Amino acid sequence: MLKLESVSKKFGGVQAVSNCSFEVKKGTITALIGPNGAGKSTVFNLILGVQNPESGKVFFKNTDIAKFPIFKRARMGISRTFQMVRVFKNLTVQDNLRLATENQDDIQRMISLLGLEAKLDTLNADLSFGQLKILSLARALLLPHELLMLDEPVAGVNPVLREKFKNIFRRLKEKGETIFLIEHDMDFVMDIADHVIVMDAGQVLTQGSPSEILNNPKVLEAYLGEQI
Repeated sequence: MLKLESVSKKFGGVQAVSNCSFEVKKGTITALIGPNGAGKSTVFNLILGVQNPESGKVFFKNTDIAKFPIFKRARMGISRTFQMVRVFKNLTVQDNLRLATENQDDIQRMISLLGLEAKLDTLNADLSFGQLKILSLARALLLPHELLMLDEPVAGVNPVLREKFKNIFRRLKEKGETIFLIEHDMDFVMDIADHVIVMDAGQVLTQGSPSEILNNPKVLEAYLGEQI
């Protein structure tokens, strides 16, 4: 569904991403991991159109979208959440979700699926951080999409909500969703991901199944630490 071929991006004299190639297959959960400064966020931005690569190709559904504007990529079926929750706090839960769809039945089904424990007329400003995370995910899911990109979906959430998100993502996969995420919580990644891509210093260090990643000496040295 999504494929990067030899993508590179430089900021001034800093090579943020260098010759980056990987694929996200339809119906899978794929995780992008790596230490701070590895280039993960830049890769996300290059896929979403926030920035354009200097070289290489970004294929979505067999179309090179590397030079497409953000709105065109979104209309093709890429939906996302942000690391820092972005919702309109002066709106109610329902009004925020209606920005994605006017279909009330779809809104109710999504709330039920994600287990958002808040009334529709609750102001977003009155929601907890965890509820805001769920609301942000709900809005992304309600938008027409084929690929869901999540930027650190469990950053800052408590262990109970982290387990809830694991169950949510498993249910979404069962429903045929394709999920591509950045996440620093390694236990979370290893529990839910089908495929893991490891970046270091702007390059793809290695990729494979969670078990392959955990047993790769290069990963242990570059990201997980030799003590693991």
